Amino acid sequence: METSAGVNALTIVFAALCVFAIAYRFYGLFLAQKVLSLDAARQTPAVRQADGKDYVATDRYVLFGHHFAAIAAAGPLLGPVLAAQFGYMPGLLWILIGCVLAGGVHDMVVLFCSVRHRGRSLAYIASTEVDKRTGFVASWAVLAILILTLAGLSIAVVNAMHDSLWSTYTVAATIPIAILMGLYMQIWRKGDVRGATLIGVVLLVLCLLSGPWVAAHPEYFGWLDIDRKTMSVLIPIYGFFASVLPVWLLLLPRDYLSTFLKIGTIGALAIGIAFVMPNFQMPAFTQFVGGGGPIVGGPVIPFIFITIACGALSGFHATIGTGTTPKMIKNERDVLFVGYGAMLMEGFVAVMALVAACVLVPADYFAINATPEKFAALGMSVVDLPTLEAQVHETLAGRPGGSVSLAVGMAHIFAQVPFMENLMAYWYHFAIMFEAVFILTAVDAGTRVGRFFLQEMMGKVWPKFADKNWVPGVIITSALFTGSWGYLVYSGDIGSIWPLFGICNQLLASVTLLIGTTVILRMNKAKYAWVTGVPGVLMTFITFWAGIWLIVNQYLPAKQYLLVTLSILVMVLMVFVIFGTIKRWLELLSIRTTTKDAWGNEVKVCVEE
Repeated sequence: METSAGVNALTIVFAALCVFAIAYRFYGLFLAQKVLSLDAARQTPAVRQADGKDYVATDRYVLFGHHFAAIAAAGPLLGPVLAAQFGYMPGLLWILIGCVLAGGVHDMVVLFCSVRHRGRSLAYIASTEVDKRTGFVASWAVLAILILTLAGLSIAVVNAMHDSLWSTYTVAATIPIAILMGLYMQIWRKGDVRGATLIGVVLLVLCLLSGPWVAAHPEYFGWLDIDRKTMSVLIPIYGFFASVLPVWLLLLPRDYLSTFLKIGTIGALAIGIAFVMPNFQMPAFTQFVGGGGPIVGGPVIPFIFITIACGALSGFHATIGTGTTPKMIKNERDVLFVGYGAMLMEGFVAVMALVAACVLVPADYFAINATPEKFAALGMSVVDLPTLEAQVHETLAGRPGGSVSLAVGMAHIFAQVPFMENLMAYWYHFAIMFEAVFILTAVDAGTRVGRFFLQEMMGKVWPKFADKNWVPGVIITSALFTGSWGYLVYSGDIGSIWPLFGICNQLLASVTLLIGTTVILRMNKAKYAWVTGVPGVLMTFITFWAGIWLIVNQYLPAKQYLLVTLSILVMVLMVFVIFGTIKRWLELLSIRTTTKDAWGNEVKVCVEE
């Protein structure tokens, strides 16, 4: 396989930064001012329904940290690494174009819709904007996708942390640090974000620096060396408490704190690339663009759109954008910064992950990410892998999933920075810890969102459950939801369903864009409906294409009939939602008159906000 040693990674990083900066300045403002008409005079749910627990008006920078931490899970890190199988060009183009024109639009519009609907869920928005049947079907589809998502993400955390004292210590330490920050900002020095930030950052740095010392003294900290089964129980327990406790006490400050680690690490990686100026070893396109790859079996189209979700476009973001975040927006104009801005930041993370994978020698990349049998069939010989294994003191070959090769790529770049030549092992284990923290922050926010969903659904049968302040309802729904994905984590069976999650995730993104189009049409802005309608329709066709391909070419030949059934079930549910949404489009387009809403805006139909 020929490499592309002439392509410098720094050029790619600089180009991505320019694209995202221009997109925010022009396209983001266009969405905010022309399409959505964000209005600072409108009271947001965080102000109008403030309860000090879930509805909390929050500083835009703190909220950006929470939102970014919640949406940026495994996807922007692992998806681009796996997609590097096709070469660097397909993944790079999809990240840049998809993030600007699809993912950023998706996140901003769905956050706007939820803010205008009292911070309620996507299912509630579908019921109000489309019809009740569509909302009912959407609620079950979203709930199923959330369970699959959190189980998959949690397994990634478990695999990264179990039997690793250093990683467990560092990740666990962020919990008491976050609680301390929450108490400081809410009780001791209310609203003092700078003071809390200083405390959190200093303690986090001390935590990171003390990690190697803790790992070297198992006689004192051996209780943190937790096996896989125990870790599989502890992660859901953490998710339960993150769902039940007030948002300001644990979830919000922890996500804010984690964002410093995430953005700081990605920033450090960018600086490292500027120092080292590595060249891409992976070619622009490989022989696997037509399919038959050892990591992703399908062809580059449609599978590049499924393999890279977060970082370009992800339906999981809709659950956060209609869950915790809209309940904390202090000013409606912050929707641009939080919704569109956080997605662009995630896109940059995805670019950095792609770079980290593509600077590895292709044979070494495939040796890590493919099973030994599939790698042997490629007829390749490893180049630097034995040296890398010796440097990090780990066995790297045959470790599929993307996390290990990403950590190796990051450590390989960091170790080439002046005065860091002998720190390869440190950087590798730091990168593994960084990935675990990245993922876990999405688990806690996603669990809280799932609890909101269950409360809404059960509230239709037993109205008391709809009361977000009813403590028994909060505890029962949190336990039910956490138990659902926690069981899958403990059993480990979710690994075989992960490809199905990829399909479900992008179908949810497509449906969210179509529902957003409905809202734009109702607001009498049909001339702007293309901003959500075009990416929504395109992704609907692409995702169904990928789903049918998986059923015909992978699930049925392998006799995985459960996955066949689940795939068909999810696609049928989504067809009902899509049909109801398009029907609503035709109804709105047929209305020739307008009416004024409570704020004096000309709309086609007024809905309860």
